[in-house]
Amino acid sequence: MHTVVLGAGVAGITSAWYLASQGRQVTVIDRQPLAASETSYANAGMVAPGHSYTWASPRAPGILWRSLRDSTQALRLKLNADPYMWVWLWKFLQNCTAERSRINTSRKLVLCRYSQERLQELTATLGLEYERISQGALYMYRDAASFQRGQANMRILSDGGMRLDVLDADGVITREPALASAREHIAGAIYCPSDESGDARMFTRALAERCRAAGVRFLMDTSIDRIEARGDRIAAVHTSAGPVTADEYVLSLGSYSPILARPLGYSLPIYPVKGYSVTFPIGDGHQPPTLAGVDENNLVAWARFGDRLRFTATAEFSGYDTRHSPRDFEPMLRAARQLFPNGADWSQPDHWAGLRPMTPENTPILGASRHGNLFLNTGHGHMGWTMACGTAQILADLMNGRKPAIDITGMTLA
Repeated sequence: MHTVVLGAGVAGITSAWYLASQGRQVTVIDRQPLAASETSYANAGMVAPGHSYTWASPRAPGILWRSLRDSTQALRLKLNADPYMWVWLWKFLQNCTAERSRINTSRKLVLCRYSQERLQELTATLGLEYERISQGALYMYRDAASFQRGQANMRILSDGGMRLDVLDADGVITREPALASAREHIAGAIYCPSDESGDARMFTRALAERCRAAGVRFLMDTSIDRIEARGDRIAAVHTSAGPVTADEYVLSLGSYSPILARPLGYSLPIYPVKGYSVTFPIGDGHQPPTLAGVDENNLVAWARFGDRLRFTATAEFSGYDTRHSPRDFEPMLRAARQLFPNGADWSQPDHWAGLRPMTPENTPILGASRHGNLFLNTGHGHMGWTMACGTAQILADLMNGRKPAIDITGMTLA
């Protein structure tokens, strides 16, 4: 059985691994020269079931509205004439009720916890190195009112089985001494002891090498022009290297999945949401954090990878534009330097922007399509690193006629 996986991000490479492990002949196609060169390249790096909240919440419409005149908002809407953005936004707003937010968060939590188990299992089995830190994560609040809201919201996750500890300011600094100089800005935090961090790009490229050793074929630096259908089956994928045929195909192209799927008659509810990250070197004399975390008031995340410290922020609805300038990073850097004034070498920023493939519900689209030999593993949004191993295992189970280990209601094309 020959399977072609379209996409070499963390979702595509994990798909290739789990399918090849079941004895399939697998080919991976991607336009980039190396795996994990787009959305998986410089993401937040957090494996965070303890932060599985959906973005579609009752507060989100107000934030988007304020962003039209205040560019410092964490959710940022840039109006344009793209009809696909407006259709997606309408579906997103329909999910912004308290009830839909609760349902989507609960589903997301189940998937994230399952996926973290698969990631830990795979890491142990293969001995993968990706600068992993498994000491928990801090979700920090700067004032009493937001801290109180955070504790109320966490009940959705704690009801779903997550252990979450409430810490006062002293407790936060005990857990993360690098925050000591920022004590006046800390009201408290929610600590999730089971959350982790690690470099998704390192993981993906290490797993890609294991895939090669297992016989997976890679067609890198190869653009995918179109998918050809004949009747209710896919006949070929047309690429810059010529047509590629297989028994089955997996669409795992993140934000670009809808573009390839539209000519086949699909309207996948996925739209790119741009995120920004900046990574700094850590040298002698710096005092970086060890634990990953999120400044909840500014929605700035941080994670340490060996001798690097990364900050990520912003969800910008601006289409497929990945351009950025130093000015785009100023709000996150103000928050970062306030929290960790001696955390890294601030004079050497490595800026990046990438596209998160978001669905309105914030859960991915998995499994069968209307074409009998086309399967989906796409739309992972801002938690693709957390979800990747779980969704790849689910995909492999579905393609082999097995029932997944978790309920995937709300995560299929239907």
